[in-house]
Amino acid sequence: MRIAYFDCPSGAAGDMIMGALVDAGVPFETLQAELAKLGLPGFTLERREVMKGAFRATKLDVHVHDHDHARGEAGHTHGEPHGRHQHPDRNLHAILDLIAASGLHTGVKADAARIFTRLAEAEARVHGTSVDQVHFHDVGAVDAIVDVTGSCIGLHLLGVDAVHCSALPVGGGFVTGAHGRIPIPGPGTAELLKGFPIVDTGVKRELVTPTGAAILTTLSASAGAMPPMTVEAVGYGAGTMELDTPNVIRVFLGVATEVRRTETIVQVETTVDDMQPQLWEAVMERLFEVGALDVYLTPVTMKKSRPGIVLTALCAPEKVTELSRVLFEESPTIGVRWTAYQRERLDRETVTVTTAYGPVPFKVSRLGGRVVTATPEFTDIRRIANEKGLPAREVLDQARADGRRLLGP
Repeated sequence: MRIAYFDCPSGAAGDMIMGALVDAGVPFETLQAELAKLGLPGFTLERREVMKGAFRATKLDVHVHDHDHARGEAGHTHGEPHGRHQHPDRNLHAILDLIAASGLHTGVKADAARIFTRLAEAEARVHGTSVDQVHFHDVGAVDAIVDVTGSCIGLHLLGVDAVHCSALPVGGGFVTGAHGRIPIPGPGTAELLKGFPIVDTGVKRELVTPTGAAILTTLSASAGAMPPMTVEAVGYGAGTMELDTPNVIRVFLGVATEVRRTETIVQVETTVDDMQPQLWEAVMERLFEVGALDVYLTPVTMKKSRPGIVLTALCAPEKVTELSRVLFEESPTIGVRWTAYQRERLDRETVTVTTAYGPVPFKVSRLGGRVVTATPEFTDIRRIANEKGLPAREVLDQARADGRRLLGP
């Protein structure tokens, strides 16, 4: 499986993502040819090399014609249009129609449509309106359409099967835009970042734009540490700001590698035939509190045909004494036995997936870098079902379908 990991030490914007992909190996002329399939008039794409601190990076600039157009430091559009022809404000329907009518690859169309749909949903929520009534200003400008679609094209041309991302430094302070003076991160960006890990690096600038947030939070299968991979290429995409930390985003491209997880665990057991059933819940809770990895009960028939229970707990070797103490304190047992086992487990992690009902944590297991299980956290499924007044089964089925589409099986 070919994967891309975006490391974002100083934030993210759409043009920075696209620049990093070009720097990592996307042919610039091919990217231009693919973007032309949008049939979107009025822009040209420029590539140049720049230095950001000690880093050489690729800077991509979208030049919009018939506009007094200046790209802001965070990738937003500032200034007013001039001339006889202006690029119109677009709603989500218009942008989706533009993408659908293009000659782009089906996967590129689907990813770009998902990104813009999430942008529209975020804008609608923060402005208290419907998705159909949202008219994109900064986000729907020509440069943002190019950034979003170009990033999807770049990933496709590089053959990327899965995207991963670091936590995002969102910045702070205030910025003045179409809706007046607003705090950073802006409301739309903050909405997009729900369920995604973020960090505060103390920089009082807008480090993550709505476009950058939408691309990475929509496409990323996981966020946080870099997954195990054999790195084949690294690309640097430049932003416009001058910061203490170089204003770049870098992408690591490579093949996912399998991590073999062999470890020693201990199986702790005791057998009880004279305990009130209601007390087992308290026993199990305390065992988990002191470090049990798993606890389960098995009904058995004991001597003199008495019904009994075998309690089995799995733990790390250093936790045996603590688990034994709990069993002696919380149950009438007079003896605890344990056995050490070797086990090999799949590489696993918890990732947040953007589903139709919002962000949901998934337990994801991988074999050779390929996702083999992806299970949504049922606590979150039940919470969403209660909030939306839906059957838990319906929310679970939708989350599983979204998880399979974004992560694999």
